[in-house]
Amino acid sequence: MNIELNRIALIKNKEELTSEDLVYMLSARGPQQKELFELSAAIKEKFVGNIVYYRGLIEFSNRCQKNCLYCGVRAGMKDINRYQMTDDEVLEAAIFAYEHRYGNLVIQAGERSGKQYTAKISSLMKKIHQKTNSQMRITLSLGEQSEDTYLNWRESGADRYLLRIESSSEELYSKLHPQDGKHLYSRRMEALETLKKLNYQVGSGVMIGLPFQTLEHLAGDLLFFRSFDIDMNGMGPYIEHEDTPLYRFRDILPSRDDRFNLSLNMVASLRILMKDVNIAATTAMQTLDPRGREKAISVGANVIMPNITPVRYRKDYLLYEDKPCIDEEASECLGCLERRIRSTGNEIGYDKWGDSAHYQKKQ
Repeated sequence: MNIELNRIALIKNKEELTSEDLVYMLSARGPQQKELFELSAAIKEKFVGNIVYYRGLIEFSNRCQKNCLYCGVRAGMKDINRYQMTDDEVLEAAIFAYEHRYGNLVIQAGERSGKQYTAKISSLMKKIHQKTNSQMRITLSLGEQSEDTYLNWRESGADRYLLRIESSSEELYSKLHPQDGKHLYSRRMEALETLKKLNYQVGSGVMIGLPFQTLEHLAGDLLFFRSFDIDMNGMGPYIEHEDTPLYRFRDILPSRDDRFNLSLNMVASLRILMKDVNIAATTAMQTLDPRGREKAISVGANVIMPNITPVRYRKDYLLYEDKPCIDEEASECLGCLERRIRSTGNEIGYDKWGDSAHYQKKQ
């Protein structure tokens, strides 16, 4: 599509951005992309500041009951070593984050339910709070659950919940999941609504550069985030895994460079659209560019999730191929990560919870 000169300057002064505006922003390359990034960086500095908050990521388990067509730990994957971290291992990781002043933890796992499992998560959170003097905010990313489970986890110490919609287009969503009655778009939406009702800080996100995905789909995703009024966002480029059903469509994917640029434009566009939400610089960005996370921070992201999972488990939690940092212990990354973030002109929010300013405004 032809890029109109100076349109970013016009967008800057608009109160309400349309789907057409967002498609233009996502299309921006060259001088227009530079202008887009300058605008998003200025908005970030004004509304959330040049501070990056750490969320120590614990990949608790790769056991999953779902069969999403894009995922490297889907239930149908046979050649994979399934694991679940012990309580002591989780607590050791949490104490590492606490002692290194992260302020936040994310507990992520494949999607499972059942009383024993959900009780285990509740118990772990209570133990984490005991060990860290309740100085750690806890984000859960554990998929669709019942309202009772979400309520129990909220009461046990979870403050935030990340549940990615993956695509806000129901038609595209259906192409990413089996048509077995267990992977329903309506159920995903119901779960998100329940989390909001229970006063979680709610995060969502999408994959960028999927087969069959258009710029109009992605513009719709951005408008969905606004209409749903999310507090946090974690989105990144789709990276194929050769052992998944979606891999057969690899020939129609945008190039990796295109997916990376599109992901940067999505981060920048969301920062312009929702000025005070928390936006993560996701690990998948680093997969496509060695400085991918730093570039995302420079154009609008303000959260980063250092992996503090024990190295012995990381090779078994490969949601996509070429995932970085699977052979480096958390302690090995400390100095490097700090230098990388400071190279962007940002500081690290040590000992800070970094609650979503957007969420706080609604309280």
